[in-house]
Amino acid sequence: MKGKLSPFLILLAAMLWGTTGTTQALAPETAHPIAIGATRLFVGGLFLLLVVLVIGKLDLKNWPIKTTILASLSMALYQPLFFSAVSMTGVAIGTVVAIGSAPILSGLMEWFYLKVSPSKIWWYSTFLSILGCLMLFSNKESVNVEPIGIIMALGAGLSFACYTLISRNMVKNHSSLSVVAVVFTLSAIWLSPFLFMFDMSWITSLQGLGVSLQLGIMATGIAYFLFAKGLTHISSSTAVTLALAEPLTAALLGVFLLGEHLNSTSWLGIFILMLGIGILIRSPKNSSSQKKLRMNDNKSKKNG
Repeated sequence: MKGKLSPFLILLAAMLWGTTGTTQALAPETAHPIAIGATRLFVGGLFLLLVVLVIGKLDLKNWPIKTTILASLSMALYQPLFFSAVSMTGVAIGTVVAIGSAPILSGLMEWFYLKVSPSKIWWYSTFLSILGCLMLFSNKESVNVEPIGIIMALGAGLSFACYTLISRNMVKNHSSLSVVAVVFTLSAIWLSPFLFMFDMSWITSLQGLGVSLQLGIMATGIAYFLFAKGLTHISSSTAVTLALAEPLTAALLGVFLLGEHLNSTSWLGIFILMLGIGILIRSPKNSSSQKKLRMNDNKSKKNG
């Protein structure tokens, strides 16, 4: 039963991530995107750490220090890379390149490091989902193909793919809550210098405080806990493809809450994106790659 719920936990996490764009649009004008990203990790890390300490779930016995550092650095790098890419290339190009490249990079990393080749179903689903994303963002008029911005977006996609692959390995041996609490607390420490590089006066306003709590607790703390929980039963490549529900959620929130308009191509993109995700949810357990991955997990447990 837990395995069947895993894809839906990933989807719920992606939906919470999809609220970040709308929330940022409501932030004070003086809030710099990178400062918002650093604040998001700081609040999220602190929230997760407090929760894990209160319920007494923090168990650091046999904790993988090197792996934790790699995971925290991956997440810390993702924030400034993504926000910088979006500011340089625009929301459309930055989001599509960053989020669209992550599933491909994740699948290739699984293939290279775990010797698990992605299934045909995963390729079909990922292709449809990325195509849907491209069509979804086709309604954005401001497109600026900045080479450095594209590179940063690819770096963001790689960072997220690395975080997912590393985290999946960690949640096999430690509780999901402990993993995200430790990783995000450390990520917040890596990004803490940004809190002193930008004007942070906006956070003292009621509007700024509300944005910080929403991004930190809901869109980071709870979202990444659900994501880590889902990773215990599905592959990292599958999880990253399912995470493409993030731009879908962001687009729908933009329509219903911010009054944005989508053209017919974008609505068709939403349908194709939902179709791609639906295909993956329908048969994630039946693919050969998932079976190979579970065999690898069982072998590692026996060796451990």
